[in-house]
Formats: sequence, structure tokens, C-alpha cells
Amino acid sequence: MITLKHLKIIQALHENSTLTRAANVLYLSQSALSHQIRYLEEKLGVTLWERKGRNLLLTKAGELLLQTAQQLLPILEQTEKTLKAYAQGHQGILRIGVEYYPCYKWLTKVIGVFLQKMPNVEVEIINKFQFSGHEGLLNYHIDILITPDIEKKANIHIETLTQYNLVLLVADKHPLAHKKVIIPKDLAHKTLLTFPVPLERLDILTKFLNPAHTKLKYIKKIESIEIILQMTTLGRGVCIFPEWLADEFIKKMPVKKIRISANGLSQKLFAILRKQDKEINYIQRFVKISKKVVNKT
Repeated sequence: MITLKHLKIIQALHENSTLTRAANVLYLSQSALSHQIRYLEEKLGVTLWERKGRNLLLTKAGELLLQTAQQLLPILEQTEKTLKAYAQGHQGILRIGVEYYPCYKWLTKVIGVFLQKMPNVEVEIINKFQFSGHEGLLNYHIDILITPDIEKKANIHIETLTQYNLVLLVADKHPLAHKKVIIPKDLAHKTLLTFPVPLERLDILTKFLNPAHTKLKYIKKIESIEIILQMTTLGRGVCIFPEWLADEFIKKMPVKKIRISANGLSQKLFAILRKQDKEINYIQRFVKISKKVVNKT
């Protein structure tokens, strides 16, 4: 019979590639781990791994077992955490996945209000996903995904939190600083400072520059808002932020905001959850509080 231990073993081997690293993660000796592997393969009558040098590669059978592990382990882990929360007098755990870096500022406010209203709910913030935020939601790694991108699927529910304009931020002595509105050619051969997200998710490319066949000089990906702003003020590049966030920066930093095209470049922010969870009380409260806070920001 396949056990929870076996699922954890195959996941550890997949994530760590070698027997030594997997054994360390599982707090087992290499010989004990090798024994577990042989036992499982003999029990199932199939080969799950193949050696390639020092590395272990999954066979087709191993990949099937790994898929099962990736589906079941997050659910079991969440169930265990929730049961522990119940034992401690909590209603549950709300795991929030974030795919949009600029929203951390208002998310801090949202969580502050939420925890005051729902003191018996624990909150976890997750911004690293094995594949994508949407898959993290469907695989029960998270309960709510905050993102500007949606993938319409039959078993998910989408709530629009807000809509806002994106604006360009430049140093106050930048050659573009005098402009009220930019057109695509203004950004030709400029360096864009942005967060580490796939290029196909950057609206400034997909909705503004690409349709005009205009190319940037360079795209530099940086995780920290503070470093992006510092480099912008030093004239090392330009950056794109939601207007509500840009308005906070221009009050205290030597930067100027510029409208992107005459019609503006708008973006929506969504909360995405599984359909079967949309009636859960604390999830409803989180969405309601999020809408209220973000539209005041």
C-alpha cells in the first residue's frame, strides 16, 4: 500500500535530485532511504527511479506517483494545520497567495483589519509557487490568490477587487520628466526596472509597446520596491507602478509620474478562490475587507 511516507519520499527525491540531499531533508540515513525506495518498488512491481550519474530521474511510473504526491500532500498538510488551529481555538487558516508585488502595501492594511475582525483565523502569506499561483490554488497550496491575471476555469470564482491606472515613474531630472503623457516611442531604448514576473504578464509590453512594435533597451528584474525606486531616482531606469502607489512615492522622493498614453493604461486586481470555498465566512470577510481597503488606498 502507498503511504504518506512514500509520497513524501518521492517528492523529496524530485525536489533534491540526489539521494544524499533527499535523505537530509527527510532526516533519514542514505541506507534507510535506499531501503524505503527498494521496498516501494518491490511492493508496486515497477521501477520508479533511474540513476544518471549522481542524480535520480523519475520513470513514467515515478512521474505518476509524483503527480499524486503533489496533489495530496498540500491537502493533507492544510488539513493538519486546520485541525491544529481548531485544537487551539481558531476557526481555521487562510493562506493568501500573492502574484502582484505592488499590492503588499495595501495587503498589510487588509490583514491588519481582517485580524481585528476575525481574531480566530490564522493568516499565511505565500508568494513562491512550484508552478503558478493558479495551480497553487487548484492544488490547495493556497486559499485565495491576489493577481492581476485571470485564467477562467470551471471550478474557480473570481472577485474584482479594484481597477486603476498604471503610470510611469521617472527621476525628476530624467529627459521624460517634463512630459504629461508618453507614447510608445518615448520608451524606445530605455531601461525598464520591474518585478521578476514573466514578460507576458507585463501590461506595459503587451498592451503598450508590443502593439506599437517598440522595444526597450533592457529589462532589469528586481524584487524590492525600495531598490527599484532608488535606481529610478538615480536615473538608472524607469519603472511602472499603480497610480495610487506612485502618488505616495512622489510626495517623498525626487520622482515624477507620467500618464501612459492619452487613454491611460488600466489594470484590474482580482481575488481568485475555489468555488466550493466562496461561502466560507472568513473568506467572504477577507474579500469584503480587501475591496474596501484597496479602493480607499
